[in-house]
Amino acid sequence: MSQQSTRQLGDSGIAVPVLTFGGNVFGWTVDEKTSFSLLDALVEKGLWFIDTADVYSRWVPGNAGGESETIIGKWLKKSGKRDSIVLATKVGMELSPEKNGLKPQYIRQAVEDSLRRLQTDYIDLYQAHRDDQDTPLAETLAAFDSLIKEGKVRAIGASNYSADRLQEALKISEQQGLARYETLQPEYNLYDRQGYENGLEQVAVEHGLGVINYYSLASGFLSGKYRKAADASKSARGQGVVAKYLNPRGLRILEALDDVADSHDASPTQVALAWQIARPSITAPIVSATSLSQIDDLVKATQLTLSKQEIEELSRASAE
Repeated sequence: MSQQSTRQLGDSGIAVPVLTFGGNVFGWTVDEKTSFSLLDALVEKGLWFIDTADVYSRWVPGNAGGESETIIGKWLKKSGKRDSIVLATKVGMELSPEKNGLKPQYIRQAVEDSLRRLQTDYIDLYQAHRDDQDTPLAETLAAFDSLIKEGKVRAIGASNYSADRLQEALKISEQQGLARYETLQPEYNLYDRQGYENGLEQVAVEHGLGVINYYSLASGFLSGKYRKAADASKSARGQGVVAKYLNPRGLRILEALDDVADSHDASPTQVALAWQIARPSITAPIVSATSLSQIDDLVKATQLTLSKQEIEELSRASAE
């Protein structure tokens, strides 16, 4: 295992590497056999924090959700490496009309389903995948609290909450003596900065939350793969990526990434991730890979140290 540093997930006592691996690719763009080889490589190379969700990958035709967890569970059983990883999953996105949201009764059912698919008796980080405004926060938090007391979950986190709702949830936990959200999973990258920096970041810093942000490469745009309209054909999501990011600001960000990458003999991917890792409030950006060579790229990102000037150059280029 590489000697890279680890960081704490809030006050959970759980240490993780500086990058999180996104398990949404398992059972979607990566088949079971390749998933196993990727998971073996992640443990071997020190990127042993794996994030998934019960809903992955329901969006694929013919899938019902649970595919990613099922593959991870089979790998855990075959490899015996449960103690070698930190495992995060989520509840709350719709699996079916009756399997949805954060009502206590449903959380109880969903955690058992996830544990069964993952073939483990505990989840390190169990996250509310999105806010459920139809269920009182206190009820949701009490349900999570009981799972921690039973040893089924070590810590809880929130994804896709507004700053106000996150603040309110933390206040309720404190007032009622319930387990609190130790982590936040927001969208954040060099292009999509406002949603996190304008409100959520302040709550995270104030309460010492671990932040594991998703879309850290802006759906692949920050890898430099999409530089002209014709590049939309490079992937299934290419059209949407080009439509959203290929504009003067996006190109300005790519230019800055290229500039910094050249001086380090690095890739734009490595620089884009290193910029996030260097931000004091960010714990471990989430990023996926579909090949072993891409995992090597991620390992290099964790070893890349940017100068203060380079961080500022990237921040300036991506300012709105």
